[in-house]
Amino acid sequence: MGVFTFVLRSSGDEWTAKQYSGDIEASAPSTFELQRKLVQSVLASDSSGGVQSSFSYVTPSSAVFQVVVGGAVFVGGGVASASAPAGGAAPPAEAAPAAEKKEEVEEEDDEDLGLSLFD
Repeated sequence: MGVFTFVLRSSGDEWTAKQYSGDIEASAPSTFELQRKLVQSVLASDSSGGVQSSFSYVTPSSAVFQVVVGGAVFVGGGVASASAPAGGAAPPAEAAPAAEKKEEVEEEDDEDLGLSLFD
């Protein structure tokens, strides 16, 4: 499993990316194109399984992009995870647990408290 983290910055009409701790660098006119280039570069250096990526703006002119190759498959934004088979395919989704019944709480009337908000 490989985790590749990039810092992206915008200067004028171009976005540039530099790997946080490594040698991969790229540039492109848009964040979308830059992400595609970075994933291709990562796969050229590590193609051991499935690919997951995450992109987050930090400011309007900077962002963080992370590519995970192989290893774990994150479901629901990283809330739950499951191991991926060696081929990179995700395991079948498990059935969602039955929704728990929420207890209804009776709201108290203002009259019960002896005061009113509108008096």
